[in-house]
Amino acid sequence: MKKTTIITFLCWVAFICPAAAQTKSIQNFEVPVLTPFPAAIAGVSSPVVSLNGSWDFDIKEQAQKAKKIQVPGEWEMQGYSVKEGQTALYTKKLAIPANWKGNQIKIRFDAVSSHALVKINGKTVGEHEGSFVPFEVDITNQLNYKEDVLEVEVQALTVSDRLACTSQYACHTVGGLLRKVTLFAVAPIYIASANNNTVFDASYNNASLTITNAVASTLSASEEAYFQFTLFDAAGKVVAKKTSAVKKITANTTADIETVLEIKSPKHWDPEHPYLYKLQTELFVNNTKKQTNEQKVGFRQIVIKGNQFFVNGKAIKLHGVNRHSVHPLTGRSILPTLDRKDAELFKVANCNYIRTSHYPPSEEFLNAADELGLFVESEASLTWIQHGASPIWKLWNYRDEKFLPFMVRANMDNVLAGRNHPSIIIWSLGNESKWSPLWEKVNKIVKEMDPSRPTSFHDQCWGGFNNAGSKADVANYHYPGINGPKATDTMSRPTLFGEYAHLSTYNRRELLSDPGVRSAYNEPLVQFYDSIYKHKGNLGGAIWSGIDDIFHMPDGRIVGYGPWGPLDAWRRPKPEYYGMKKAYSPIRITNVNWGTLAKGFVELSVENRFDFTSFKEIKIEVKANGSSKLISSVIPARGEGIIRVPLDKRTTGFYISFTNSNGTIVEEEQYEHKILTKLEEPKVALSFSESESAITVKQGEVSYLINKVTGIITNITKNNQTIAIQGPVFCFVPMNDEDGGKPNVAGETYQNNIYPVKNYPLYTLFATDLTPKQTEKGIMVDMKTAYIDVKGKQSYLFTADGKLETTYEVEYGETDQSPYQYGLLMQLPKQFDQLSWKRKGEFTIYPENDIARIEGTTMLNAKHVNGVEEPGVAPTGDWKDDANDLGSNDFRSTKRHIESAQLQDKTGNAIKVLSDGTQASRSWLQDEQIQWLISDYSNSGSEPFYGSPHSNGRIKTKNKTLKGKLTLTIN
Repeated sequence: MKKTTIITFLCWVAFICPAAAQTKSIQNFEVPVLTPFPAAIAGVSSPVVSLNGSWDFDIKEQAQKAKKIQVPGEWEMQGYSVKEGQTALYTKKLAIPANWKGNQIKIRFDAVSSHALVKINGKTVGEHEGSFVPFEVDITNQLNYKEDVLEVEVQALTVSDRLACTSQYACHTVGGLLRKVTLFAVAPIYIASANNNTVFDASYNNASLTITNAVASTLSASEEAYFQFTLFDAAGKVVAKKTSAVKKITANTTADIETVLEIKSPKHWDPEHPYLYKLQTELFVNNTKKQTNEQKVGFRQIVIKGNQFFVNGKAIKLHGVNRHSVHPLTGRSILPTLDRKDAELFKVANCNYIRTSHYPPSEEFLNAADELGLFVESEASLTWIQHGASPIWKLWNYRDEKFLPFMVRANMDNVLAGRNHPSIIIWSLGNESKWSPLWEKVNKIVKEMDPSRPTSFHDQCWGGFNNAGSKADVANYHYPGINGPKATDTMSRPTLFGEYAHLSTYNRRELLSDPGVRSAYNEPLVQFYDSIYKHKGNLGGAIWSGIDDIFHMPDGRIVGYGPWGPLDAWRRPKPEYYGMKKAYSPIRITNVNWGTLAKGFVELSVENRFDFTSFKEIKIEVKANGSSKLISSVIPARGEGIIRVPLDKRTTGFYISFTNSNGTIVEEEQYEHKILTKLEEPKVALSFSESESAITVKQGEVSYLINKVTGIITNITKNNQTIAIQGPVFCFVPMNDEDGGKPNVAGETYQNNIYPVKNYPLYTLFATDLTPKQTEKGIMVDMKTAYIDVKGKQSYLFTADGKLETTYEVEYGETDQSPYQYGLLMQLPKQFDQLSWKRKGEFTIYPENDIARIEGTTMLNAKHVNGVEEPGVAPTGDWKDDANDLGSNDFRSTKRHIESAQLQDKTGNAIKVLSDGTQASRSWLQDEQIQWLISDYSNSGSEPFYGSPHSNGRIKTKNKTLKGKLTLTIN
């Protein structure tokens, strides 16, 4: 602890050293310089050079020297261990282009964790404290243009890491040059900053584009400078052109030049129409063009009125996820292609909003959000300040002014990096922290830096926990129940559920046993978001979380918070991904009226939940009877109406899809209107016989052996081939929120040694009053059953149409337990490894690789895995095909609302369960036998973070009688 304190103090001293003379200040805090990259400089062939790639790497305090490391990247994810208090040394030889001489030369680091000291040829040129944000150093005066050497001394676990819980959260030390490093040149008089702001007129027709550029001079004499601005549309056509005022730039100073472009009827930027213009900025000095910059511009304006949030004059509803930058093999340092893929995947899933928990995003992710259309809440790298999840605050005082410079700098860096991106609509000051006078100062500084965007602060805006009176523009509440949306209507500010509908993750053993828990998440999510949508004061919400937070360390350990995303860490969709897409669908069909089919059409009652899009822009396609047709509608954004689907009067079903202007199917449904006909089952001969120990029932070619002591069917055969070894027997599966038992302070318990749970039938002591008899319905066997601690009744009915109908009642009396599932369990030979099912889906249509699809066939495909997953191995198939000792995700997952389910061997022998959509089927391999549970009760699982509606339906057994039945046939 003493060593940590010394390092922290050194970082504070470094941070408060005087800044360059050209910097500005706000509230007595100097604003860092972040120079935009030039597109062209006079006399320079290429002004921007990437320094990514292989660097030399040493650890000063360790003996091993002259290693190599990839930049960007984390050092731990590349096999290096740098202890707290030690310094990693990155070294790179620079080859400065000869035609750069006479210009200013800089290096930008897009993210270094967590303290960086930068040297050129052994001389310090700058330093920075804080991760996940860009900073730059000017290296001009230290270059010799011969054998220039760049050195970066990096320490992790410094004060900014503690304030952000960066390494604690990732369950390993996050250290290194995490994002790209860029060498670039600018003219001696150059554009030091560029800030654009768009404001519409009252009708949101015409707009003003205000451009504020800072011009910095490194010359010893005054010069006159001005700008030539050209705005191009997406097709490259010139929309506007203007020359700024001429301004004299005195030696070694920085001056602002502000110019306003009046634009007639610009296309708006919003997530549904992410239209981007290109702004070209040419800097002239003494009438000579010296530098050209280019950037994208989106016309977007934010206004808050009362407790509603408006973009371009329209009230918006945010629906999205929290996103971490993560990859199992590279950690918090990810490729730009993955940044874009994340944006694409969430966009396709009908998300319009990303909260960048809990640090600013990369430039590449913001570019993708601008282009694809995603609202972004960019969060400063500060988390759990005075929160129980961060134990350091038992030692530190969260109101201590010595932390203020770091809190300010984290937010300043966040704003500077992202303020020209139209996708960013909210600045988040920090995560799950306690409001204090320090945060109040931070809030004022952020609003002065950028008055065009509101601020948020992720605390709790009602109740007694972590509610200290935040003054941010947007109120926040994390993990509300189903009544939370209604409560937002009483708030004076827009209320955002910055984290809600937490996915199952901490019930780790239950999830390994039954991946079907994930499918059970989806229906309550739809219910939850429906409530969010209906309440105006509710700005929206971000599901926790977006991507599994899992790190496969080079030494074989697996660490992190684990599988809490609709996407796994390899970016494969999990069951919750499709549920999220359905919940967030901008189109909701609320009723299908088949009563009009005789008139040649079916009427659909439809909600248009788009914020900005009329159905005039939507392609609506209907497929029926082997043909397809396009239909139209004019339902406006946020409107409701009727869509008539023309159909042949004999149509028994149709498919309908809605495709947006980007070519993405945002909603699709498959509707059926069939008249069920009952098939006559062939009759078989029935008989039974008794011995001293057993009852044998013959049902055609099928034979059942019933133990007289326990009443359990101990063998089912067909033509002397074994179909079942035991059952149906009552089985009670308790709720299980075991997380693996790893010591933790905030739930970071994911690890290698987590294993599935075994489930067995309730132990039957004996059966009494066991009496077989012939009835009109068939052969009936009734009994009373005694189990450990509970008692009950069970009956078998063997019918002439080849069915076995089993009913049960189990009285729990004073025994009080919480079931996840209960029903009847059968045990089959291992060769019954093919599962087929048909069920009533929560949705009318599913992807073919979804474990919850309405109909499907899958194989056991069990695979032994030494732990929770294979360390260091990237999967190649669908998520549904991942497997452990119990079978594949697809095979061992609960299939809810079944109409039928069947297990079959390779020779065609099969056992089939018939149901009415109220039961669930779950099968898995255990003790070298197939276990098959037909449950009469299932809930959404044991995730401790669940509240209503996901926790709805949980029960206790005290003084309850659990009942159910099972109907099966042997085929």
